[in-house]
Amino acid sequence: MIISNAVVCDVNGEYKSDIRIENGVITELGSSLEGADITDAKGAYFLPLLVDTNVRLHDSILNSKNIKTISEEAYRGGIGHVVLNADSKPAIDNEVVLEFAQNGLHNINGAKIDLMLNSMKEDSTLSNIAILLKSGAVAPYMSTIAKNDVAIKIAEYVQMYNVTLFCKAEDNSLIKSGVMLDGDVSSKLGLAGIPDLSEVLHVSRMIEIARHFNIKILFKSIASPRSIFLISKAKEDGVDVKCEVSIHHLTNSDEACEDFNTTAKLDPPLASASDVELLRAALKNKEIDVLTTLHQPSSPVNKEVAFYDADYGCEALSDAMPLYYTKLVKTGLLTMSELVKLTSLNPAKSIGMDSGEIKVGSRANAFLFSTDVTKEVKNEQSLYNGEKLSGEVIKIF
Repeated sequence: MIISNAVVCDVNGEYKSDIRIENGVITELGSSLEGADITDAKGAYFLPLLVDTNVRLHDSILNSKNIKTISEEAYRGGIGHVVLNADSKPAIDNEVVLEFAQNGLHNINGAKIDLMLNSMKEDSTLSNIAILLKSGAVAPYMSTIAKNDVAIKIAEYVQMYNVTLFCKAEDNSLIKSGVMLDGDVSSKLGLAGIPDLSEVLHVSRMIEIARHFNIKILFKSIASPRSIFLISKAKEDGVDVKCEVSIHHLTNSDEACEDFNTTAKLDPPLASASDVELLRAALKNKEIDVLTTLHQPSSPVNKEVAFYDADYGCEALSDAMPLYYTKLVKTGLLTMSELVKLTSLNPAKSIGMDSGEIKVGSRANAFLFSTDVTKEVKNEQSLYNGEKLSGEVIKIF
């Protein structure tokens, strides 16, 4: 197979080229390649498939049907590899649930699905991290609800197995009392707020744990510019900590919650308008390492209720690449090559895998993306419902 007239783009830059693929492997890059089976890209991008390590199932319910749906939706958005969150129902915190989830990975036709493990059980005791990692989970997940003694034990396991700890920074006593960011908008709506200190305090704490044990931490779905500042300073000190931010927190503020819009009820909560500008500046300054769709679909019965009672989350997986392109590349915040680094190379590294490069000899885990198409989002569970997004995934390789 030959793809002609494409713009090859990976972490090393972009250039016009034809691509020859044989038995799923890229065997030649060049101009005017000849062969029997030719697909004319017509100037579309040829990009590495994206990787998203922060995805939840429908209503967080762990079953084979929901896993299959996620796999197919991811492909539509240009995502070829998904890591499911461990805090599902049931949570992936023991061998029985892990095996049950792994059985659901058979016969999926879309994106590859991997599983993270929940380091803590519901009673806040440790799960069997060693067994779960040996059984195929790709990374341990920990909420900073964990007390110091438990967090330290988790860090010791992470150190022992040399994996990345996926860490959600949150304060149990603060997140239980609120439903959105504590600020002017929450006051206006009469809704209990969650201060951004809930995140910042625990980012600081986990940085010191990472420093002490010399472990790798990827902070999941960061929403506070102060947290990013702390992570950046720790990097300068040689601490191996990374920062993940969702597309929603870079493009929407807590003002999206006005009129009690439950689609904008996210976890972590959307930041203030001034903080969104700071988050965008951090992205521009290369202080953010990983991007995510923070996909968390819910049934209408769980979203079309009072804001206080509504589930957290919105849908974005099937619109991933058009969202990233429209909101970040087309606006000049990122180049396409920088986007590939944040959505393919870096998230893949966090689970010990390679992605983000298009080169001879590598697997053709890639897709064609046309920027000439504009489509309206028609999904009431999307923050972008009714908006027109540029770009379309036209073929997966």
